[in-house]
Formats: sequence, structure tokens, C-alpha cells
Amino acid sequence: MLNLVHLKVLAAVARHGSVTEAARELHYSQPSVSHHLSRLEAATGVKLVQRVGRGIRLTPEGELLANRATEIVGRVDAAANELSAQVGLRTGRVRLAANASVLSTIVPKAAAMLTEAHPGLTLSVIDRHPVEALQLLRHGEIDVALVFRYAHAPLEDEGFRMVHVADDPIYLVSRSPEDSIANHRDSAWIGGCERCQGELTAVCRQHGFTPRIESVCDDMVVVQALVAAGIGVTTLPGLALRAHRLPDVHTTEIPDFPRRIYTVTYGDPPDPPATKALIQAIQVAGQGGQDAPDADVGPR
Repeated sequence: MLNLVHLKVLAAVARHGSVTEAARELHYSQPSVSHHLSRLEAATGVKLVQRVGRGIRLTPEGELLANRATEIVGRVDAAANELSAQVGLRTGRVRLAANASVLSTIVPKAAAMLTEAHPGLTLSVIDRHPVEALQLLRHGEIDVALVFRYAHAPLEDEGFRMVHVADDPIYLVSRSPEDSIANHRDSAWIGGCERCQGELTAVCRQHGFTPRIESVCDDMVVVQALVAAGIGVTTLPGLALRAHRLPDVHTTEIPDFPRRIYTVTYGDPPDPPATKALIQAIQVAGQGGQDAPDADVGPR
């Protein structure tokens, strides 16, 4: 029996002529796209794609099925849109997990937009770091995870579908104006959650040293108080500083190393209408301006 997800993958490959571009459009990994194509070939009993140099092309049978697949997927999407419009998202619940910096900045704006557009929807929110949020998502305990990762971090596991929301600059937080990471090779550092510490270590290694993490705290208010008290220095994202900015510390933007924020869902598309509506609201809220926090922004 033909599978709708397999047909959607084939249609995307036909549209782009590339597994890589199809994976990017569908928010899949490349191995996942190849897996779906293999499953579709097994189901049909015919060869649908063939390798040509470093690329691929559809066989005549693949082109025939891809044309039908595009039509079928289009009709299914149209039906889903018509049903969603008919129901009007009058009732339902959508569950979100995110960390503190986005919960105090992006999420409230998104929640307000969601409530205005769909007053019958209930949004449930839980404060979790990215690793924990993704575990909840995999287990079906939430519908959407709002996570951050830095540019060179390994990709999430297969099955997660990620949509980029915004880039959030990272700042050095210290007691000196116009400071520099390089000035703190021998300083004590304050680390945060597991992913935050990985981010901090990566930033410092770009400057030729590994940070000496003497204290650990993931509360943005407490961390700034510790810096102000001379306990150590740290890094914080711009959204965290926008949510709370202690006047007794100084911040210096670290160029070319933004924290990237994504909405994440799990499993095969399409997403339920309520989930889709939340993701759209988060995207609009996240793109509503990434101006610098109320801070002194000095050179690197």
C-alpha cells in the first residue's frame, strides 16, 4: 500500500531534483529522505530513483509516480486546510516546552497572538531545557519544543523536524565595560545547563582556551548577581538580558556566534492544526525584532 509520507518525499525530490534540498524543505535528515524512498520502492516493486554522478534523477516510473504524488499531496493538503477552516480551531489544546529566556520574551507574544486568533485553544507551557524538552517531545508529552542550539552543534536525532525562528546574539557578562573573552583566560566562569556549557566552551575555545567553570547556575537573575559579586564571568543570550538586566554588570556582544532558536516537532508531517498555529505564532513573535538588550555593547 502506498504511504502518503513516502509520496510527499518523492514529490519533494522530484520538485528539487535533490535529496539534500528535499530534506531541507521537509525538515528531515538526508538519511530519512533516502529511507522513505527505499520504502516506497519496496512497496511499489520498481526502481524510482537512480544515481547520476553525485546526484540523482527519477526513472520514468519515478517521474510517473511523482506526478501523481504531487497531485495527491496537494489534494490532501487542500482537504486539511478546508477542514481546519471549517472547524476554525474552536477548541483544543497545544503543549509547549521551552527554556526561560524564550519563555519570558518570545512565548508571551506568541501566546497573545494565538489567543487572539483562536480564543478556544488552550496553551500549556512548561519550563524545560532543550535536552529535556526533546525527550518530552519524543515521548509524546508535549506537541512543540522551542529549543536553542549553536551553529556548529551536531544535528538533532532523526525524527525531529526543526523550523528556524530567530538568531539570538550571545554576550559576555562581566564587571568591565567593553570587555573581551580573551581577557578571561584565567578567570573563573559560571556555567549553566548542559547545552549552555557546551556553548560556553565552544566560544572560549574559539579564543584559544578552555574555560575554568567554578560555579554552575541556570537562573539568569542569579547568574548576573554572581557576576556582580565578583564570583566569575559568564555568557548569556540577548533574550535573557532583555528579560532581566542587572545594572551592576556589563555586557559585550560576541560576534559570529549566535544562539539559533528553533521550533521542533516529532514524527511524520503534517502537524495538527493547533500545533501548526502555535508554530506560526512563535515564528511571527520571534521575527518581531532582535534588537540589542539594554546593555553596553563593546568590541570583541
